[in-house]
Amino acid sequence: MRKILVTLVIFGLCGLGRAEDKAGVQKRLNNAAEVLQAITKEPDKGIPQDVMKDAKCVAVVPHMVKAGFGIGGQHGKGVATCNVNGAWSAPAFLTLSGGSAGFQIGAEGVDLVILVMQEQGMQALLSDKFQVGGDVSAAAGPVGRDATAATDWKAHPILTYSRTKGAFAGISLNGAVMSQDKDSTQAFYGKTMDSKQLLAGEMQAPPDAKDFLNAVAEAKTTASSKGSH
Repeated sequence: MRKILVTLVIFGLCGLGRAEDKAGVQKRLNNAAEVLQAITKEPDKGIPQDVMKDAKCVAVVPHMVKAGFGIGGQHGKGVATCNVNGAWSAPAFLTLSGGSAGFQIGAEGVDLVILVMQEQGMQALLSDKFQVGGDVSAAAGPVGRDATAATDWKAHPILTYSRTKGAFAGISLNGAVMSQDKDSTQAFYGKTMDSKQLLAGEMQAPPDAKDFLNAVAEAKTTASSKGSH
């Protein structure tokens, strides 16, 4: 019964994310850039510089919806890019959905940042669909300047973060399923492309992705320069 209720909640949340036109997808890119810019401005309270510096891929899900009554669900649409030979790839669009058994009432918007730290995580992201924590190990990422003193985070191919009301924290997304957002891909690029084509650098990033990719590059550059001191 619990599994049925979780499925129904997720189905209802998925109904909130109707197919978008290019303007809607562009807005998501801009929102993702804003989330990354906020991280860059508050390194003492956000993602540690050592973590950001080592990230191979960066995915952002702005304003993921978490909702439920007794049994919760979550659904959101995001965007990802990977570092290919020193340059950030054309963005790939994704959906993230999954159930949570915690007691929840009402709805809450959460910004998510997902960092791929190892090759195993990158290969999962290149696929059209995978389960976080199931197909590949994932963990809530450390937060704050001195949080990387412990090396536990280095054992996980994927680290996950959330931002709620301006505060960043590590969050567990184990059990959530990430899959390619084919409708948004079609809307943005005007044709069907799979995640691997985009994230592996097989297509040049379009000008409309400039602000998002610049935000990723800035976050990485800031982390690299400060981490080297």
